[in-house]
Amino acid sequence: MSSGASVSPHGFVTGRGRGYRPGQVDALAAELSRGRDDARERVARLTDRVEELEAEAQRLRLAVTQLAPQTYESLGDRAREILALAEEEAAGVRAAAADDVRRITQDAEVRARETREAARAAADAVLAEAEQWADERLGNDRATADGVRAAARDEAKERREEALAALDDVRERTAATLAAQEKDHAERRDEAEREIAGQEAAADAREAERLALAEGRLSEARRAFAEAEESSRHGEEDAEARAAELLAEATLHEEGVGRETERVLRAHGEKWDEVRAHMEHVRTTLATLTGRNPGDGTQ
Repeated sequence: MSSGASVSPHGFVTGRGRGYRPGQVDALAAELSRGRDDARERVARLTDRVEELEAEAQRLRLAVTQLAPQTYESLGDRAREILALAEEEAAGVRAAAADDVRRITQDAEVRARETREAARAAADAVLAEAEQWADERLGNDRATADGVRAAARDEAKERREEALAALDDVRERTAATLAAQEKDHAERRDEAEREIAGQEAAADAREAERLALAEGRLSEARRAFAEAEESSRHGEEDAEARAAELLAEATLHEEGVGRETERVLRAHGEKWDEVRAHMEHVRTTLATLTGRNPGDGTQ
């Protein structure tokens, strides 16, 4: 018997997937069992009665065998006739009782056999009905299960389509958000680049202006120095003083321009070497004109 099988109180075996209506089958089986038990009880009572009658007959036979032969010699003819009739009637009663016992026993056996056969037939019918009901129920359950599975598949498909649609919507919104962010970042980057370019252009313009001013001062100093040399015979001392004054002013302005230029170049980090070389050239030129060491910061 498989592990999934079970046995009812009346011996009917059920298995997984093939069952019966337990209440209906067990009720009918209980009724048949009661009928079988009643028949057995009647057979038992009749059997006991037959055994009692047989015991009584045996006792009577034994008692008769123990009696002395009765000659009935002392009785009259009438008494002997009555005794003979009594003995004949007793023999008839015994024979009738034995016949009744045999008949009752046979009837009880027939009824018991018929009851057993009827119970077996009823049980077979109930079992067949239970199997038929189980097959129908199994078919209905399978149909229901197929319907449930189909509905579940349809619902799962619908849910999947909804999830995919929601995912596509999220992707579209995400792509739009990323595109907007990228556009905003590009605009900010362009604005920052324009601002940096403007600052660099302004710094370059200021640097060019300051360099031009320094070069103008230097040219003016050169011209003054040349004029001083030309007019040395007229006022050499005054010319030298003026030239020295102009050179000092040019030097101070050049140093200021250099400091400002270095600050601007450090802020922007470009063209520092080129401007520094140019400023070194200016310092060297001024030193050449003044006859001082380029590293000397005295006026």
